Amino acid sequence: MDTAKTGCGMEWYREAYQRMALIRAFETKAAECFTRSELAGNIHLYMGQEASGVGTCLALRETDYITSTHRGHGHCLAKGASPDRAMAELFGKETGYCRGRGGSMHIVDVKLGILGANGIVGAGIPLAAGSALASKVRGDGAVTVAFFGDGASNQGTFHETLNMAAAWKLPVVFLLENNHYGVSTEIHRITNTEYLAPRAAAYGIPGVTVDGTDVEAVYHAAAEAVERARSGGGPTLVETLVYRYQGHYCGDPAAYRPKEYLTEGKAKDPIDRARARLLELGAVADEVDALDREAAERIEHAYEFAKSSPDPDPAAVIDDVYSSDNERSVLR
Repeated sequence: MDTAKTGCGMEWYREAYQRMALIRAFETKAAECFTRSELAGNIHLYMGQEASGVGTCLALRETDYITSTHRGHGHCLAKGASPDRAMAELFGKETGYCRGRGGSMHIVDVKLGILGANGIVGAGIPLAAGSALASKVRGDGAVTVAFFGDGASNQGTFHETLNMAAAWKLPVVFLLENNHYGVSTEIHRITNTEYLAPRAAAYGIPGVTVDGTDVEAVYHAAAEAVERARSGGGPTLVETLVYRYQGHYCGDPAAYRPKEYLTEGKAKDPIDRARARLLELGAVADEVDALDREAAERIEHAYEFAKSSPDPDPAAVIDDVYSSDNERSVLR
């Protein structure tokens, strides 16, 4: 795995750092709200994996698409979602992305190319292939990225979709975020390979493993895969090695993990690494601190926006559930 720096400059790193800091601040606030019982249901946090989502989304156009996972807040914010509307969705408010119907795991903004997630492990993988097939048929030049975890790579839908996408040369990138745990099961207890990207060889497509705590390394791997997909070369499987700071869900004590896991992860914290790189490139500490304050202020505004937003009208409970026979919808 080559994670050597290959030339992203100050402005690129500033943008990457801003997005990563925003995600960390959002997830920190979400965890606080959950602990105070302000949020209903469970939430699954992206803390520790920010470089994977940001590095990937920086390689995309606004007109490209993503499908997401349980930890979808990070992917959505990395793609440009509004933290106000995302936080409102967590709070079940009418101003949320899905008018409070989706909650933590189902943020969708089709205009931004965010096709959402669902509670079925690996289900975003075939949805991404469907999106890519639509783009190929329409000739719109868009690429779809499917974010999923290491646990999903053992689902049949993963193998079926890679096979079909490879055979049809679909413009899709399979972005496997390997945090080493599928819920509480360590990946090497159920997989007989050191990494998961080599599985791509079975379908005749490239597979690459990168350090997912290095935002620039992720960006270069994703950019190459996106360009291959956009130019008609077909899919790529990109595996980013990341660390999940929280348990599977907020409140999970994660007693099944050895202490060394989190110690190693914190030593390679993706935001700390991006900050160090910014300073190497000539940024001053006060400037980077200002980016942290800006992120915190935006998330505090998002929290106040969510808290003050109206609840959905109970009379509208079946809105957007049924459509008439003559209605048709398209992505754009």
